[in-house]
Amino acid sequence: VQLQASGGGSARAGGSLRLSCAVSGDIFATNYMAWYRQAPGKERELVAKLTSQTGTSYSDSVTGRFQISKDITKKMVYLQMDSLKPEDTGVYYCNGKLMTDSTRTWSIHWGRGTLVTVSS
Repeated sequence: VQLQASGGGSARAGGSLRLSCAVSGDIFATNYMAWYRQAPGKERELVAKLTSQTGTSYSDSVTGRFQISKDITKKMVYLQMDSLKPEDTGVYYCNGKLMTDSTRTWSIHWGRGTLVTVSS
C-alpha cells in the first residue's frame, strides 16, 4: 500500500490550494482517510478526517475553510484549502486506516508529506 500526496506549494493569504492523495495497492476496505499537518517546530496535528461511518470532521482551526473529499473510483483523497492563512503553513501528510486484500487486517499508512507555504 502506498499513499502519495501532491499539490503542495506556495499561496498568498486568502488563496486556495488543493491537495491530492493517491492510494495504491490491494485495498480491500477503508476505515478512514485523513490529512495531518506539521508546522515548523510543532507536533503533527489532525486537520481533517473522512470515515465511511461518521462522515467528515475538521480541526477547529480549519473548519469552514477546508474540505476533505474522496473519489473511490480513482482511489483519490483530496483536501480543498480555501481562505488560507499563514498559520496553515506546514507539511501536510495523507493518512489512512486500510485493510489489504492479502492480509485482511487493519493497518495505518502514511504518505510522504507535501509542503504548503502561505505568505501574508
